[in-house]
Amino acid sequence: MDETVAGIERLYRERYTRFRNGVAPVTGSYETAHDAVQEGFARALRASPQYAGRGSLEGWVWRIVLRTALEQRRPGEEISLDAVDPEFVEPERDFALTTAVHALPPRQRLVVFLRYFADLSYQTIAEALEIDAGTVAATLAQARATLAAVLQEEGVRS
Repeated sequence: MDETVAGIERLYRERYTRFRNGVAPVTGSYETAHDAVQEGFARALRASPQYAGRGSLEGWVWRIVLRTALEQRRPGEEISLDAVDPEFVEPERDFALTTAVHALPPRQRLVVFLRYFADLSYQTIAEALEIDAGTVAATLAQARATLAAVLQEEGVRS
């Protein structure tokens, strides 16, 4: 079996939940996220001969899965943060944090989800979104500043 194919299969087995949680906010539902992950991995397997080894395999697969998720997105459907990962959101912050994150610009919201829900490194996010790691860091800093300001305004203590 080809090394790239084996790597893709290993990623699927070991990180399916991270991929699904990472794209659920993009697609608007877990069902659509599941379908996007399945289709994204199928596309990655078909395209495996084209993987040039530049950057990580995981970043390359994320880029494919994210593109697939954007194609399958259901407009108007929202998914709450606590549905993605209940341990991330503290009960007294749930509503305020969910509202604040959904108010972020799309790029900031996506980077927040990929970092904190999919648990991706800055470098993997950069590879998946085809941006610099410094841009990921700056985007997260902007998102955190916005979230802190909104939550402070709402009277939620950090």
